[in-house]
Amino acid sequence: MSKSIVTGIDIGTYNVKVVVADGSRLNERRMPLVIATGISETRGVRHGYIVNHNEVVKSIKSALSQAEKIIKSPIKKAYVSVGGIGIQSLNISASVSVTKADLEVTKLDIIKVQETAESSIPESFSMNRRIIHSIPVHYKLDGKTVLGNPEGMRGAKLEIKTHFITCLSQHLDALLQAVEEAGISEVLDVMASPIAASFVTLTKAQKIAGCVLANIGAETVSIAVFDDIIPISLEVFPIGSTDITNDIALGLKVPLEEAEQIKIGKVTGASYPRRKIEEIILARLSDIFDLIENHLKKINRNGLLPAGIIITGGGSGLSNIEDLAKAALKLPSRVANISGGDVKESIKEASWAVAYGLCILGLHADEIPGSINTNSGDIQRVLKRAYNWTKQALRQFLP
Repeated sequence: MSKSIVTGIDIGTYNVKVVVADGSRLNERRMPLVIATGISETRGVRHGYIVNHNEVVKSIKSALSQAEKIIKSPIKKAYVSVGGIGIQSLNISASVSVTKADLEVTKLDIIKVQETAESSIPESFSMNRRIIHSIPVHYKLDGKTVLGNPEGMRGAKLEIKTHFITCLSQHLDALLQAVEEAGISEVLDVMASPIAASFVTLTKAQKIAGCVLANIGAETVSIAVFDDIIPISLEVFPIGSTDITNDIALGLKVPLEEAEQIKIGKVTGASYPRRKIEEIILARLSDIFDLIENHLKKINRNGLLPAGIIITGGGSGLSNIEDLAKAALKLPSRVANISGGDVKESIKEASWAVAYGLCILGLHADEIPGSINTNSGDIQRVLKRAYNWTKQALRQFLP
């Protein structure tokens, strides 16, 4: 397969989605052209982690085979998302003394302060976990905030605030093993699902102003908060659109399959009072938005994100969800779409954002320092982002 062809695999609780894109054919926003997709029902996954290995392998194989038939070639290399309740993030601040006698900050000082931040992660948080992203939020030099890269500046004390995104070790190991057994001989890299989705659902202006990207999945809701382009917080809640289906089934005394059709508006009738259905859906969505609001309060961003909340995932299709989010969070609200033109018609729904975002990661993988090949056996730091790349990468993909 051509080196310009990249594949992204998103293993969600409800669906496995595969997107194959051609990096040699770009639109005006330098985003790759989608040439094949595959989708299958996910079996053997709960809240984003694997509970039945063999079933997950079958689900991945099914989605891959659909894409392979379209491109008439086997897929052996791919970029993979990791999500679910095993994902957690933490902000750590650390400082070091500048080593040179003339107090010029060197690359060695920057590496040292980054390593100091990593070593400062509490053992209670890091136990049984692996770092998948290490993103410097900002640097300070002698107590003053540095705009950009501090290398070459002069000062006595270099400080850093770093956003670490981690995953439970056993979840990551199980995910990689399932993907490889499904026929992928080389997992090139992994990326947290909300970060991958942000490449194609958020604009540069939204990330600069400050926003929260909320992915309402089947069994989890994941949020990523952006400010000045950098992701500053990530959280996953064990609640999702399946809970709404269950509530409708109990409230209306109907089978789960019928409740799902009612939820998405495909079944209507006098026997199902619209007001009662709306009350059931509103109650559960209110729970979801309360969790998001409480997290924003925790990080002092409630009511302070000018670009508001952007909603994605399978649950984003619920009627009036934008209005509910706006009222609950007192923020601008909209449902995300995959923007950029030249996007295959079948993936214009925002639920494909993660798999497509992984393709964009793959297109620019050679430009990412510190990227680790997961087959090398060294996946302690599966994907460690340097400050310069983080700033540049998020800008180069967006207008």
